Amino acid sequence: MKNVLIINAGQNFGHSGGRYNQTVTEQTMEFFKNQDGINVQVTHIAEGYDKDQEVEKFVWADYIIYHTPVWWFQLPNGFKKYIDEVFTAGHAKGIYHSDGRDASNPSINYGTGGMMHGRKYMLTTSWNAPATAFTLPGEFFDQKSVDEGAMFGFHRMNAFTGLEPLKSFHFHDVEKNANVERDIKKYAEHLEEVFNEEFKQTEIEL
Repeated sequence: MKNVLIINAGQNFGHSGGRYNQTVTEQTMEFFKNQDGINVQVTHIAEGYDKDQEVEKFVWADYIIYHTPVWWFQLPNGFKKYIDEVFTAGHAKGIYHSDGRDASNPSINYGTGGMMHGRKYMLTTSWNAPATAFTLPGEFFDQKSVDEGAMFGFHRMNAFTGLEPLKSFHFHDVEKNANVERDIKKYAEHLEEVFNEEFKQTEIEL
């Protein structure tokens, strides 16, 4: 059996109603519902949460899947608050035990104190920005990908806990040029590709 935690970070704020990430979350739930030997828990951050129960979910999970919009090139405020509260509550309780350094030589080994080694995570994001803003010369993001640029800190945060990344998926142009049917189809194919390989590898290891 494998345990999957899905985190929906969509929220209602300003002109965002959280519906896009709810749709993505539902697609993810549907995918795992059709897999044998998979247990799923879902957290909808906007509906409220207990930080200690969330720590238990992280410790329980073999895979964590984050669904988040990106606001002003960062995590939305509700998701950042969730991370701050849950990861802090997870100190010495299964998420991390320290920053990894030893007082005898504090210049090295920073970021090696995670407690979630052997587990993996996947990030999905949704953007108003088109994909070309990240890829074309002279466009806004200077040809830095989402993962190398705006979400670099998010990935290092997960590395700090010991989590390993699976291939991300990013939804672009979701306000001015949305094609939800096309993008959800591509995302479903992404899930198939990533997790079929994961489950196949698990069978080999067993």
